[in-house]
Amino acid sequence: MAQERAASNLETQRQFELLREIRGQIGRVIVGQDALVDRLLIALLTNNHALIEGVPGLAKTLTVSTFARALHCSFARIQFTPDLLPADITGTMVFDPREADFHVRRGPIFANVVLADEINRAPAKVQSALLEAMQERQVSVGGESLPLPSPFLVLATQNPIEHEGTYPLPEAQLDRFMLKVLVEYPEREEERDILRRGLEGSEDGVEAVTGPEGIADLRAAAVTVEVNERLREYVVRLVEATRDPARYQMEALAPLIEFGASPRATVFLARASQAFAFINERDYVVPDDVKAIAPDVLRHRIITTYEAEAQAVTAETIVQQLLDGVGIP
Repeated sequence: MAQERAASNLETQRQFELLREIRGQIGRVIVGQDALVDRLLIALLTNNHALIEGVPGLAKTLTVSTFARALHCSFARIQFTPDLLPADITGTMVFDPREADFHVRRGPIFANVVLADEINRAPAKVQSALLEAMQERQVSVGGESLPLPSPFLVLATQNPIEHEGTYPLPEAQLDRFMLKVLVEYPEREEERDILRRGLEGSEDGVEAVTGPEGIADLRAAAVTVEVNERLREYVVRLVEATRDPARYQMEALAPLIEFGASPRATVFLARASQAFAFINERDYVVPDDVKAIAPDVLRHRIITTYEAEAQAVTAETIVQQLLDGVGIP
């Protein structure tokens, strides 16, 4: 028994070291953005997707491509535009005159890491082309269902300040993203480092530190992170409070929330908390893990009312009030 425990601890330490190596390789290209990198790792460990929102110039695209290179995963960037067609993403049937038959020409969705750049610039029919891929890990082309590679992550970006010519993502699409990550401006010292690298024109190469098998091992380990009964109850209470804040003595929030988070958010919050604890090199979840990741899981799942808009109350504000008001059982 002692030998098995020692072997398990050694394997866990090896996986923690692998996570540090992934972060280190990304850091050779990307300055700062630690929170974004952590959220990308959470999406990877939980086999889910992330929506990344930030103003232009914050290295969102570069971070995602560097992330894929560090993982030794295939990468595809899809630039979403108003004239994009669903077949441009999933692929289409092409006639081969030599064989007098049709065959599937696969689209860029058949990659391990798919960057859906400026996803809100394409109309709804194109955005919906991602739904089956994100949920079922397969696409249908010409009546044939084709499995997507493993791992498979959709990392989508959108610009929060430019709304002309954009199509807001429908709630069903938003709900497929485990996380909505807000990318902030860098700190002063980080920006000085960015400036230094820009002036020197130097960029370190990224070395792949793992592959699909290593990612599968990391995922299997992350699932074993303990979430005790008190924390499970806390997760349920937080999500329930988005639907019925009055039950938790927050009556003032009730007129501000039109729709709260679904049970999918409950599972996502627990899984994301597990992964957050794991990337912080712990095999158990603490309340601060739930609080740290809750805004990313809940901010895009709370639909506010016109009254909230009139009072300039955002979903972000509501999530913070819920975290302050819902106690840990």
